[in-house]
Amino acid sequence: AARRRLIRELVQTQGRVTVDELAERFGTSVVTIRSDLNSLASTGAVLRTHGGALAQRDTEEVPIGVKQKLRHEQKARIAIEAAKMIRDGETILLDSGSTTEEIAKQIRGLRLTSLNVITNALNIAALLATVPHVNLIMPGGQLRPNSFSLSGPQAVAALQGLYADRLFLGVDSLDPDIGLMTPHLLEAQLNAQMMKISRQVVAVADASKLMKRNLSVIAPVEQLDVLITDTGADQAIVDQLRGRGIEVVLA
Repeated sequence: AARRRLIRELVQTQGRVTVDELAERFGTSVVTIRSDLNSLASTGAVLRTHGGALAQRDTEEVPIGVKQKLRHEQKARIAIEAAKMIRDGETILLDSGSTTEEIAKQIRGLRLTSLNVITNALNIAALLATVPHVNLIMPGGQLRPNSFSLSGPQAVAALQGLYADRLFLGVDSLDPDIGLMTPHLLEAQLNAQMMKISRQVVAVADASKLMKRNLSVIAPVEQLDVLITDTGADQAIVDQLRGRGIEVVLA
């Protein structure tokens, strides 16, 4: 536990570390160091990379390619629970993100006649473009390569005349006292507009996102209807959210 704490501090200070460098520094095997880094990554303390780890900086956006590999099992379980909420004939809004991408994969297999899907994410659109039961709608906007998402004033304006039965919102951070957060200012504005046009707001976030803080506040947690997270979520946070009238689903 002491070694892991020191490793975490080292990663935060240096920004990047390698397995070999840590093994030499702490006089232990690379197998032990890999185990330490995997443990730290599972709690969101660091970002695991091939051969080492990166600092988890809340105000920096993690590229979608890295996000897709982080806590994948938990995100897949969250997506299965989210897909159970989708009904035939609905209009749903899928925010960009690795967890919402997993929801898109679930939608491909749903036995539906018709589903309208609004998304600002190119990777999600690519997954759903050829699905017979999906009618795909995309706003315009400026592309952010890190997240494959469209955002900015054009994207916000494009949503103003639309309505969604349900929004699945992927959040980078959720703090019960501050709200839903993202490292990107334009994304926060777009997410707020998504919430405004949606009858029901469902946040999808694995346990590592809870109690983290970030640069831009999207909205207070009271504007959430449902949070789908994983069983690793801190029970105190779950109780706090439920106490505020938010339905919390543990996948």
